[in-house]
Amino acid sequence: MLAVSSVLWTSAIGSGSITYQEHNQERDMIDQISKADLHIHTSASDGTATVPELLEYVARTTDLRVIGITDHDSIAGAKEAAHLARQFGINVIIGEEVSTIDGHLLALFIDTFLPPHRPAADTIAAIHAQGGLAIAPHPFDRSVSSLGRSGLQHAGWYFDAIEGFNAGVIWSQRTCNGAARHAAAAMGLPAIGGSDAHTLATVGLGYTLFPGATANDLYCAIRANQASWGGSYWGPGQYIDMGRRLIRQRSLWGALSLAAAGAGLVVRSD
Repeated sequence: MLAVSSVLWTSAIGSGSITYQEHNQERDMIDQISKADLHIHTSASDGTATVPELLEYVARTTDLRVIGITDHDSIAGAKEAAHLARQFGINVIIGEEVSTIDGHLLALFIDTFLPPHRPAADTIAAIHAQGGLAIAPHPFDRSVSSLGRSGLQHAGWYFDAIEGFNAGVIWSQRTCNGAARHAAAAMGLPAIGGSDAHTLATVGLGYTLFPGATANDLYCAIRANQASWGGSYWGPGQYIDMGRRLIRQRSLWGALSLAAAGAGLVVRSD
């Protein structure tokens, strides 16, 4: 990437369109390692924070440079976040956690809603048709609807990355992250990280490390298999807090309905 920057610098200096200081800043952004949380839910699906609340929290409280809004079967929250992102100095990726008939699938860098209840292969093809990235989240977590129940290598399952660390998996399922990283290595794919945040306190607990500082840098890093994962698990209090907030916001029945939908036990209507 530095070689590319040098070419850009050589052509630009002749036209006087860029300064040496600006060139050094660009090079520093490429050389630095940044954090992105690529698996976040808002109140547009089963999260507890509104989009403005989330953006303010990320800007004031975390060291995340990029976030991906991946509400279940909806891009309304992600589009709202992308519209407001500049006010908060955050790079926002429009994403969606799609409920395919084979399990949950993360779509990143999309701009058009992807309908649920289709085969994973069809949804992956639709993601790539938009120029997006298809990622298998929590693929071996048996407590939620996951793609790895019968393995990850099927016809048409052309993933761009595997979620190798999901901070939200429950205690009994935490070996699934190691299995996901093993699968990513066997498939020659990057293992990325995400918080699977449903409350503000869990945002950024799981994250993806990448060279650069922007959403475009992140996209290129994943495509080049130069992204990795990091983070820590949700604590017991954070599970309790999420349940309390969902009950307070949506009633006990609403919270139970959302939990059942997230586990793939019922069909979502949103």
